[in-house]
Amino acid sequence: MEKKFISTDLAPSAVGTYSQGVEWNGMILFSGQIGIDPKTSELKESFQDQLDQIMNNIDGLLKSQDLTREHILKTSIFMTDLGQFSKVNETYEKYFSSPFPARSCIQVPALPKGAVIEIEVIAARKIS
Repeated sequence: MEKKFISTDLAPSAVGTYSQGVEWNGMILFSGQIGIDPKTSELKESFQDQLDQIMNNIDGLLKSQDLTREHILKTSIFMTDLGQFSKVNETYEKYFSSPFPARSCIQVPALPKGAVIEIEVIAARKIS
C-alpha cells in the first residue's frame, strides 16, 4: 500500500514543512495539533480554550478520514507546564470514554506559535 497524505480544511493547515497526516497500511499518524481555530487561523488564548480547540481539530482530522475517536490508539501530549495536567485529565473524560487510548505526556520548554499544549494522534482503521 502506498502512503496517503492527508489534507483537510477541517483542521488548521500545517504551520511548517509537514503534512497534516499520513496513512499507511491502515495506520494513520496525524501531526501534532495546537489550539489554532482553522476558520480564523488564530491561536486560542487560555490553556483550556487551546485544549478544547485541539480536540475539535483532532475530530476534524478524524472526520476527514471517516474515522471517530474510537479509532485512536495513542495520543502524545506536549505541554509547557505539567501543572495543568489535571485539566488534561478532566478534558479527556469529556472527549473519550473508557478504555482510554494509550498516552504519553511530556513537558517542553516551548511550542510553535506560543502554544501551551500540543497533541498528536495515532489512529487505525479496523483491519479484518
